[in-house]
Amino acid sequence: MLLKVVIADDEARVCNLVKMLADWDALGMEVVGTASNGFEALKFVEQIKPDILITDIRMPGCDGLELIRQAKLLVPNLEIAIISGYAQFEYAQTAVSYNAGAYLLKPIKKDVLIATLEKLGGKCRERAASKSALEHLRQNSDTNRELLRSRLPEDLLNGRLQAPTRELLRRDYGFKLHDGLFQVFILKMDYDRETFSASSIAVARAKAEEFIDSMLFSLCISGVFQFYKSAGYGVIHYASTDSDPVRRALRQCLNQLETQKFIFGPVEFSLSVGKAVKSPEDLPLSMREAQNAVTERIVEGTGRLLESAPRRSLLNEGKLLDQYNRALNHVADTLDAEDADKAADDLQKEVGGIPGLHGYELLGLVLAAGKMFTIRFNIKDEPGLTHEFESRCELCASADKLFDCLRVFQRQWIGVVRERRESEKSRPIRIAKQYIHQHFNEPITLEDVSAATGFSVNYFSAMFKKETGEGFSKYLTHVRMERAKDLLRDTNYSVAEICRRVGYSDLKHFTGAFKKTTGLNPGQYRKLC
Repeated sequence: MLLKVVIADDEARVCNLVKMLADWDALGMEVVGTASNGFEALKFVEQIKPDILITDIRMPGCDGLELIRQAKLLVPNLEIAIISGYAQFEYAQTAVSYNAGAYLLKPIKKDVLIATLEKLGGKCRERAASKSALEHLRQNSDTNRELLRSRLPEDLLNGRLQAPTRELLRRDYGFKLHDGLFQVFILKMDYDRETFSASSIAVARAKAEEFIDSMLFSLCISGVFQFYKSAGYGVIHYASTDSDPVRRALRQCLNQLETQKFIFGPVEFSLSVGKAVKSPEDLPLSMREAQNAVTERIVEGTGRLLESAPRRSLLNEGKLLDQYNRALNHVADTLDAEDADKAADDLQKEVGGIPGLHGYELLGLVLAAGKMFTIRFNIKDEPGLTHEFESRCELCASADKLFDCLRVFQRQWIGVVRERRESEKSRPIRIAKQYIHQHFNEPITLEDVSAATGFSVNYFSAMFKKETGEGFSKYLTHVRMERAKDLLRDTNYSVAEICRRVGYSDLKHFTGAFKKTTGLNPGQYRKLC
């Protein structure tokens, strides 16, 4: 599957750089267009329907954010990567609400670009594979009706169903339909993955399915409930006159799970409901409301039946993230975990003073802070720490736990950054040592090794001594003497030949250096070996 890519930047050199850095054939992609402004890019999106859009966040005319908004309306599944600079953090952060999938910071690095393209390409192919699997199931709907119905919650969750019709629900998902209401509900399980075992999760899920099937689905015309990650997603269709009984049944299911929590272990349950709608085309809205509502457990507590959150609070996310980003400037210099903790502490204190804060706002803020932390250091996420962080945040049922996740994540990243910086710092020394081991039998000088590492003689000499604990000459002598010992022990070469083979032109000098190192002259050393 060849994926189509559009690149948009008002600087031609940036477009050319992106095109040159990637091996598009190896990625299974092709660049189908480059645009110098938002209007051109939008035209490409409308005509070509690309899979991936890479765009600068600031462009003349239709800027990056407006381009993203309009492009998503034209191609809902479009994957987007934003190009931005450090100075544009607050502006770039707004793109999160427009579903931008990745950031590329200037100057663009090849490894970061490749990793971003692989990530976005994986999403495109996963979506295509899922669509293909669904088509296969549709062809065998008589034998796979139950399996088809079980896909409905996930398809709504992942945005594959934009406006499902009654005919589509009946034909493709096997839903029985009459006049009535449609509604999405979410059963959320929060637990510590280190202490809550896979078998405990399985038992809790099975019990939840049992309660929902016996207490809720008996009241419904049609219903489906499916677990996905740490939550169960349900879609129900029932008569309008049964609204109150359905609500009581949902609460009863939650109460039963809460009552039996001691059986499962350390787990918290919450249940949220989206708006009950008359048309199945509004099910995506009900899903979004249920998703927002379930995050209210973060501020209201678990064990509750949660409903759609009201309008937004007075949270100014951009301002808070800007303050957090300024604190990270100091952390980037010191790589001090306590400084990072303080940045998270200050952010939590600021949030604590906002009245009417909603759970989805708090979760979004912490996730955005985590993303900003990784962007600030501009390092490829090889250990998968970001995915782990996001997964842990999804299992947090309180503000304290959310910010604890952020602190742990920051400390993990600082460890990675510190290790990589140390590795980069020691790289010239590794090059120097390698050069010495390859050329010790030649009359090499400090100037030769400095040139091999690309540093000035004075700077390299000081750095070498600081990193190795000894000067260049002493280290070179050590390497030569170790090789001389090997030759004395393992060969019949004369001392004069060994002297030449380890880089000395003066036999007297070699003999003196060997005795100073070993306490023996070469002949004595050979006899003892």
